[in-house]
Amino acid sequence: IIYENSDVIFINKPSGMLSQKAKPEDVSLVEYLIAHLIHKGELNAGDLASFKPGICNRLDRNTSGIVAAGKTTKGLQQLSEAFKQRTLGKYYLCIVKGNVDKRALIKGYLYKDNKTNKVTITLLKIHLLTGRSHQIRAHLASIGHPLIGDYKYGQKSVNDTFNRQYKVKDQMLHSYELDIPDMDIHIYAAIPDSFKNVMKGEQLCRPGIQEDLEALH
Repeated sequence: IIYENSDVIFINKPSGMLSQKAKPEDVSLVEYLIAHLIHKGELNAGDLASFKPGICNRLDRNTSGIVAAGKTTKGLQQLSEAFKQRTLGKYYLCIVKGNVDKRALIKGYLYKDNKTNKVTITLLKIHLLTGRSHQIRAHLASIGHPLIGDYKYGQKSVNDTFNRQYKVKDQMLHSYELDIPDMDIHIYAAIPDSFKNVMKGEQLCRPGIQEDLEALH
C-alpha cells in the first residue's frame, strides 16, 4: 500500500497479479483489497451486499505499479471523475530497445555493436495522456522501441538475452507516478527489483535523476 485515507487507497501492484478477475476462479487485486479492508475493520461481509470496493485504473497482468481504488462510493466517484476528465498526471517508467536521445520526443535510432553483439537500450519516463489497452506497449513497438521483456510486441532474441542475463520475465513497464491535484494527492510507487537490476547492469542511471537515484538504493 502506497497511500490511503478514509475514501481511497493506492496500491503498488506487483507484476504477474491481475487487476481484476478474468475468470470466476481468479484471485485479483480486488480480492486482496477487500481482505485488507476487512482485516482493518473498515468492511464486513454485510457491507459487500450493498457496496464493493473497486479499482479505477487497470494495469496489464505483467505491468507493475500504481493502482487506484475507491474504498467508499465517494472515493470511487472522485477517482473515476479524475480519470475520466484526465485531470491527473500518469507517469510510467519503461526500459526499451534502442537509443532514445530526446526527453520530449521519442526519437532515436537502433543500432547494434557488432564487436560486442550488444543491443542498446534506454530508460524512459512516459507521460500517458489516455489509457487505452496496451497503448504504451504498442505505440513504442510501432516506432521501433519495444519494451524489453515484451514477447507480444517486442523482439524475442533481445528479450531472451535479458531473461538469461537479468532474469527478466515480464515487460519492463511500471506505473511509477500519479498526480491528482483536485484531491491533493501526488504519489510514487517503489521501483521493482527487476528494473533496478537492469538499470544498474546496463548503466542506465544518470546523476541527479530521482528515478535513477531510487534505483541505486
